[in-house]
Amino acid sequence: MDGAQLLQYVQTHHPNVIRIVFSGHTELETALRTVTTAHQYLTKPCDPEILTGVIERACALRELLTSSSIRSLIGGLGELPSAPGVYHALTRALADADCSLADVTAIVEQDVAMCAKILQLVNSSFFGLAKRITNIRDAVVYLGANMLKQLALSVAAFRAFNPPANLPGFSFDALQRDAVLSAKIAKQILGKQKSADDAYTAAMLHDIGTLTLASAAPEDFRRVMAQRQQGVEAVRAEQQIFGASHAEIGAYLLGLWGLPYTVVEAVAFHHRPSDVQHEIFDVLDAVYVASALAEEAVHDSSSAQSSNLDKQYLARMGVEEKIPTWRAIACESGKHRI
Repeated sequence: MDGAQLLQYVQTHHPNVIRIVFSGHTELETALRTVTTAHQYLTKPCDPEILTGVIERACALRELLTSSSIRSLIGGLGELPSAPGVYHALTRALADADCSLADVTAIVEQDVAMCAKILQLVNSSFFGLAKRITNIRDAVVYLGANMLKQLALSVAAFRAFNPPANLPGFSFDALQRDAVLSAKIAKQILGKQKSADDAYTAAMLHDIGTLTLASAAPEDFRRVMAQRQQGVEAVRAEQQIFGASHAEIGAYLLGLWGLPYTVVEAVAFHHRPSDVQHEIFDVLDAVYVASALAEEAVHDSSSAQSSNLDKQYLARMGVEEKIPTWRAIACESGKHRI
C-alpha cells in the first residue's frame, strides 16, 4: 500500500491518531488523494524545527479534550458536511465560462464547511506559502477556478456527512445563516485592524463543532437537542452527553487542520473568553461579542435581560460603551441575512 492507502487504513481503524502527510511529492493528484484523510501536510525538505513544532502543537491540542471517544469521533471524520444547494451552485458556476473568481468567492463564503476545507488546504505546507491565509477571497484567488473545480469534483467534502433531516430543534440552514451573520459582525467590530480577517474566519466557523456532532453522532445529538428544548444550555447538555462542548470539538478539529492559533483559540473559548488571560480586546473577544449579538438579532431580543453578553467582562476590557454601536451593526447586518 502507498501513503494515501495507509492514511485511509489508519483513519478507519485508528481514528484517534493524528495523521500528518510528510512527502516529497507535490503533484496535485497526490494532494487530492490525501485531502480527506490527512490533518496536515508537510513537504520535504522540512526544517526539523517546523516538524517538531507541528507535532508538539498537535499533541498540545489534545489537552482541549479529555475524552478519547470524542477524539476518535473527530478523527473518523474524513470531511465536514456542506450545504447541497451551495455545492450545486458552485458546480454550476465553475462550469460557466463567464464565471469570475468574485462569483465563486460569493458562493463559497456562504458555506461553513467549504470555507474550513479550503482554508485547511491552502494553509498546508503543500502550497508552501510564506504566510497564513485567513481570508476566503484570498484563498479562492490563490487556488484558482481549476483547482477549486477539481476539489469540487474529486473530494467528497462537498457532498458527504449532511446531518439527518429528523433532528428536532436543529436547522442546518439556520446554523449557516447565523455563522455568516456572526462573521459579518465580527469583521466590522475590528474594522481595519489586521486581525479582522481572522475574526471573520473564526466567527464563520465558531459553531463548526455543532455541525460535527449533528453529522457524526445524530442519536446522541438528539439527546442534546431534547435537553435544550427543556431549557438546558447547549454547552452544558453537550458536556453531559459527549464530555465536551461544540466549542472544544470545533477548535480541536480546526487546530488539527492547521488553522491559525488565533482562530482556534476564538472557536474554543467563544462562550467563555474570560478563561483566556489577556488584556487587549482581540479576535477572541470580537467573536464572543459577534456570536452573542447575532443570536440577539436573529431572535429580535436586544434587551439587557435577554442579552448573553457579560457586561462586567466587557467593562474590564474597556469596551462596554461600544456595545450599543455593535448592537446596531448586528441589527443592520441581520436585515440582510442569507
